[in-house]
Amino acid sequence: MFTVRIAVEPADQDVLLGDLWEAGTLGVTEEDGCVEAWFETKEAASRFGTAVPAPERDWVAEMKASWPALLVGEKFFVVPPWCDDPTPAGRFRLEINPGQQCGTGQHPCTQKCLAAMERCIRPGDSVLDVGSGSGILSIAAKLLGAGRVVACDIDLETARPVPFFQGSVDAVRSGSFDVVVANISEEVIGEMLADFERVARVRILSGFQDDAGDWTCQVR
Repeated sequence: MFTVRIAVEPADQDVLLGDLWEAGTLGVTEEDGCVEAWFETKEAASRFGTAVPAPERDWVAEMKASWPALLVGEKFFVVPPWCDDPTPAGRFRLEINPGQQCGTGQHPCTQKCLAAMERCIRPGDSVLDVGSGSGILSIAAKLLGAGRVVACDIDLETARPVPFFQGSVDAVRSGSFDVVVANISEEVIGEMLADFERVARVRILSGFQDDAGDWTCQVR
């Protein structure tokens, strides 16, 4: 077994994790500014950096320990599938597999989107999740009582917990949704802003930093 340590910016971490799982990593742990991944072969590990023989250690336990249950906002309890901690009273249990696509619940932008959604989504609302990745925001919308949730992504390999189409917000009819949520990037959101405003009365937008360099979420 071999391990590789990869320096990564916070904005790129979710994408890197998705690439590692797709490449067949046996486990992943995270540190500040760095991800360590284990692979069965040196060849597989070397795709991501300098591979070294892995010391004897319980990498499964370490990987699981790096994905603790999280209290997010006032209503969500975000957990990996192996967590058996009881759900705190008054919270929704939001289970998400860290080995899936972007959107594990660990990144500040995802957490800020979840907190904004619990303030904005009303029972029966229609919600569009743009760039859905793992589907965490789609699942959250259903838990909050949304009557109709549709997800879209340019990647066909994305998770599909709700009705899904390959594409983006520009393919959606004007006024089709009450709420649109997108946790993508500042560049993409800037390009699509007019479409976000066109398709929904409330826009929850994240994936970018403010002037102070802090991750933020805007509700428009």
